[in-house]
Amino acid sequence: MINFEFHNPTKVFFGKGETDRIGKEIKKYGKKVLLTYGGKSIKQNGLYDRVMKRLQENDLQVFELGGIQPNPRITSVRQGVEICKKEKIDIILAVGGGSVLDASKIMGIGVYYDGDPWDFMIKKVKSERMHPLATIITLAATGSEMNHNAVITNDETEEKLGLEDPSTFPTFSILDPENTMTVPRDQTVNGIADILAHVFEQYFNPTKEAPLQDRMAESIIQTVVETTPLLLKNLHDYDARATIMWCGTMALNHLIGSGVDGDWSTHGIQHELSAIYDIPHGAGLAIIFPQWMKYVLDLIPEKFAQFGERVWNIPRNGKSDSELGLAAIERTKNWFQGIGAPVSLKEVGIGSDRLEEMAAKAVSRGPLGSVKKLNKEDVLAIYKMSL
Repeated sequence: MINFEFHNPTKVFFGKGETDRIGKEIKKYGKKVLLTYGGKSIKQNGLYDRVMKRLQENDLQVFELGGIQPNPRITSVRQGVEICKKEKIDIILAVGGGSVLDASKIMGIGVYYDGDPWDFMIKKVKSERMHPLATIITLAATGSEMNHNAVITNDETEEKLGLEDPSTFPTFSILDPENTMTVPRDQTVNGIADILAHVFEQYFNPTKEAPLQDRMAESIIQTVVETTPLLLKNLHDYDARATIMWCGTMALNHLIGSGVDGDWSTHGIQHELSAIYDIPHGAGLAIIFPQWMKYVLDLIPEKFAQFGERVWNIPRNGKSDSELGLAAIERTKNWFQGIGAPVSLKEVGIGSDRLEEMAAKAVSRGPLGSVKKLNKEDVLAIYKMSL
């Protein structure tokens, strides 16, 4: 196990009805609120009215920024920063999925910066502090409600970049599973793929002797695998929604990644797909991850064998670590396919014409990964395997 520092300051309110505490909690931070959200869904399902009622009951002045897109754009971040500065906003309230939360995080640090908030994404500057940020999540996927990560897209440069910054933890987050009840099947599946990918990025690593982290990661994977069929059978199953929601939070609140050297190359490879083709993040991860697994199998065959035995219950029966690991990878790909996630680029309408370009951009700021340092040729090979 490697040395680590663990600190997670986000306060979480979890459970049915917790949404209704939002007004009283927000009031602790001031009078002026910037409410950020995505499309029409929170207005169609009643969540917008419910939140507005609680804010108004507490005499809060609400400013709004809607229309934040999946794969959130830097243009929305710029708009939010402008509103915060002009109106002297006391706290940002992000209501939505990871895209809304990620954009709001960068708005929060952009309030204290005079330049373009994209500068944070290209690591031109480091943040000094973040504005208070409250979140109400409506999709179990990214874990943004309890982590210091954000991913933003720049349409002008066709870049999708991630930022890890300890200042960007939300102040508090409300996790009410009822708010995910109306998420359609395809988005639910993409969120589940995202959750598993987050665990995979931390589980498949070159770090020796991290047994507790392994067991925690495996338990999250197994819980997702066991719960998903129940949820897809009944999208209004509260207990299944609650379990998947908490799995999503635990998958990326930095707990299982403490003490290990996570890989994260698959996310870097996938970001280029979303930046150029605007496909759902989770869908891209379901496509890329099994191919990355095959590409690095021989570097950590014992971990893939462990994955096969502990998670998929594949009997050894004389198999080598590599043979058992390959069987586990195939089981993973088949499982994704079985829940309706895409497992090839052609399924999402992506051909071979821009693979070279994407491979070059993926490593433009250096090699990817910790299991194997991936250069352009490696990334290109994985793209081709994914066709």
